[in-house]
Amino acid sequence: MNNTADTQRVVVIGGTSGIGFAVAQAAAAHGSNVVVASSNQGRVDLAVKKLGGPAEGIVLDVADDAALAAFFDRIGEFDHLVYTAGESLLLKPLADLTAEESRAFFERRFWGALLAAKYATPKLRPGGSITFTSGAFATRPAPGASLGASVTAAVEGLTRALALELAPLRVNAVRLGAIRTELWDSTVPDPEAFLQAHGSGLPVQRVGNPEEAAAAYLYLLSNGYATGTVLTLDGGAALA
Repeated sequence: MNNTADTQRVVVIGGTSGIGFAVAQAAAAHGSNVVVASSNQGRVDLAVKKLGGPAEGIVLDVADDAALAAFFDRIGEFDHLVYTAGESLLLKPLADLTAEESRAFFERRFWGALLAAKYATPKLRPGGSITFTSGAFATRPAPGASLGASVTAAVEGLTRALALELAPLRVNAVRLGAIRTELWDSTVPDPEAFLQAHGSGLPVQRVGNPEEAAAAYLYLLSNGYATGTVLTLDGGAALA
């Protein structure tokens, strides 16, 4: 991270667990002041305790438009927004999907990201950036992944459009493959067996870890020439 002037302030929505928390840790390790937000008070408190220092934590429901607006009013000016919020990947055949769960999936992973960008933009300092989270399903869908493929493709389209609309602010996304986090606990019946099997089919012979994912986000935050970029980090899944 570039700290040539004032200390950078990084906001991570979804920053209390998994990839988001790893991003918050990495940003803090590079000298940034970090604000993490999620919908669970217990996770917020624990994340702030683990991060230490000047870290702040705020409870936020990204499905609540008014709450998002109030959140950014509360935190004021900052430098970088990272959006990693999202629940289970919801891997189901089309015939088994309900309208309610499908809308809820998009609510947090796409609409929450779009509205976070809307309310964050007036608060971002010159040289600031927004980094969204996409996934390998955007380009390599699988049976039962219609929602995942749709929402990640939508996020990537949003990334490119906002990179033009919000310039010179930078807007990017990280397209992730399988990363070992607690998210899999609510996605597949046997997370360890799934991750071992999936990893064995990759060129790198394993799935990724949150720290490796966080490094991709920090690259996009710190590289002032990167905008409209979708950075793939998938262990070679696109080649397998």
